[in-house]
Amino acid sequence: MAASRSPLSRLFTVLLAGLLAGLVLAVAALPGNLLLGFAARSAIGSYAALPDSLRTPATPQRSYLYANDGKTLITTFYDVNRTDVALADIAPVMRQAIVAAEDRRFYSHGGADLRGLARALVANVKGGGTEQGGSTLTMQYVRNVLKTDPTRTAEERAAATDPTVGRKIQEIRYASALEQSLGKDEILNRYLNIAYFGSGAYGIAAASQRYFGKLPAQLTLAESALLAGLVQSPDAYSPIDGDSDAALARRSYVLDSMADTGAITAAQAAQAKAEPLTLHPTAQPNGCTAVAQGHDDWGYFCDYLRRWWVTQPAFGATVPEREQALRAGGYTVVTSMDPQVQATAQQQATKVYGYDNKRALPIAAVQPGTGQVLAMAVNRHYSLADNPAGQANYPNTVNPLISGGASVVGYQAGSTFKLFTMLAALESGRTLSTGFDAPAKLPTRYAAEGPGSCDGHWCPANANPDWMDGYRMMWDGFGRSVNTYFVWLAEQVGQDKVVEMAQRLGITFRADTDAAFAKNDAANWGSFTLGVAATTPLDLANAYATVAAEGTYCTPVPVISVTDAKGAKVPVGQPSCKRVLDADVARAATDAARCPVGQQSPYGQCNGGTATGVNEILDGRPVAGKTGSSEENATETFVGFTPQVAVAGIAANPDDPTDSVGSAVQAKVIDAVARVIATAVKGQPEKAFVAPSRELAGEPRRPVERAPVVPDRRSDQDDPRSLLQRWLNRRG
Repeated sequence: MAASRSPLSRLFTVLLAGLLAGLVLAVAALPGNLLLGFAARSAIGSYAALPDSLRTPATPQRSYLYANDGKTLITTFYDVNRTDVALADIAPVMRQAIVAAEDRRFYSHGGADLRGLARALVANVKGGGTEQGGSTLTMQYVRNVLKTDPTRTAEERAAATDPTVGRKIQEIRYASALEQSLGKDEILNRYLNIAYFGSGAYGIAAASQRYFGKLPAQLTLAESALLAGLVQSPDAYSPIDGDSDAALARRSYVLDSMADTGAITAAQAAQAKAEPLTLHPTAQPNGCTAVAQGHDDWGYFCDYLRRWWVTQPAFGATVPEREQALRAGGYTVVTSMDPQVQATAQQQATKVYGYDNKRALPIAAVQPGTGQVLAMAVNRHYSLADNPAGQANYPNTVNPLISGGASVVGYQAGSTFKLFTMLAALESGRTLSTGFDAPAKLPTRYAAEGPGSCDGHWCPANANPDWMDGYRMMWDGFGRSVNTYFVWLAEQVGQDKVVEMAQRLGITFRADTDAAFAKNDAANWGSFTLGVAATTPLDLANAYATVAAEGTYCTPVPVISVTDAKGAKVPVGQPSCKRVLDADVARAATDAARCPVGQQSPYGQCNGGTATGVNEILDGRPVAGKTGSSEENATETFVGFTPQVAVAGIAANPDDPTDSVGSAVQAKVIDAVARVIATAVKGQPEKAFVAPSRELAGEPRRPVERAPVVPDRRSDQDDPRSLLQRWLNRRG
């Protein structure tokens, strides 16, 4: 570190730097023609020998995003914040400002300003301020081209900014060769079209729109000076994303520099400095907000793909590199989105709730055995447009309401989580015929007070005692969604085993409280089987798809294939699957899951369901599924599946979890999801579920006397989260 160097060492370094600077200045004093000749001879030979991207600017190539048919264009990705413009279309004050800010001697040097290099060298050795690079506009242009050239490898692009002497010398040589053949105005124009101005704006056209909402020809002196000042440190100086005070200070520096060069007068500089910072930021729509007209619902799928893309190392070592690859790499992406399934999902979501309804029905469809996401729909416009006063995320939003992420943790999915309890029980050796005389209320070992408690213990209840209470096995316990049966079963298996099963099937705990419960106290998460943890339609659909695929979990993926600009396939997007359940266990769970939808188990044990209309909509085609209602019907959920598709929908208010959607919407959610399934399997051969083994089915026993009924009609989902939370608080 510089602070630890001895005074003698620092003195030696300064003297050495002074000697080197003197040599550089001596070379700089040579006659111009002689200096240019020296530069040309020490360069790579000729302009023709320069990299193609420097001779002919490498225009970033668009990436095309198609539906799974390979023909339906969803959108294109490109560097949306870069549009080349002619020098004549850039305000003269902007041209003057960038020269004054970055390279005062631009019009007099031959590509490399040796005096500037010497000055920077001495300044950097002395320290005490911002490090200076001494790079001319031409050298910066070389660096910008090489570090963004989509035809070069990631390593080659990274080498363009290596802090090495060798890289600097190459930069000087390239810059000198460029200036042998290109005029100054051409170099300045190229520079202004490629420079990064922060806040995602590449090039002056994008920057003027991003910051001031105008064309570059319309920029004022103060605006030009502000933009020119951003180039040195775009992220730090950006008044939108960085420090507005730093941006204004940098603007003053540029204005003073312009006055020093004679581009403007001191009075003009003073007047511009006095102008307040007035921005008119124009939101930069990326490719997902520019989907085909009339299909802004595709934006949610597009955004999910973009989020997936930036996690793939094949497109670069870092997130910025991967984003740049998508915008400039010329990829052809065939996604897994099925236009027909997507259209039906969107139609059904908006049929339940309109675009302007504060409540939403996000729906996701997944293909079992591949993890390919077929549809993502919700009654929202994927748009950055403003919403009416008082409306947060409707009708317009770009939040991932279907897949989760960012601030979206998901929604309670109610009794759909009973699947995980059933799977954990089957895996532990219990059979589908495991019986229990389910009471209307079940006292548990979890301490609780207030409503819903029995003698100081949490006491979950059944929604419809007359229909749910009594001797139940997994078939009719699942079919009728008997809370007390599954709370009892979870206690027998172990709550931690149920939580682990959900995680194994891809349920992600995005809410901090859920994640903490799962990590630190899963064994005491008694209400977990009742679906109190937040989840998303995508996670839920994929978990059920794992069961549909007979225990094979596949990571959700939004693509079928990706081809680069040269036509070569990129090794990404292939199904990433693994067995997480014994096939017979999955078949057994599927067998019980046929009960809720009005179908019959091969063992003939289904005797009632909460979504029996699904069988009629699917015209008797083999289907399974589960309903779920959270406490006071805050949310209503249905997830259904066949061997070919799994679909989940959750009715909720994404902005206000206390706004109960009500039980009346459950039938509409069931109908919506079932019709999406019907579209997904249309034209496909009917495929039957494989029956589980007799060993896992077990031997149904004769019913025993019903337990006494404690009248308490509540929702399908009795959520004791608040009771458990108070219990946890008492425990400290």
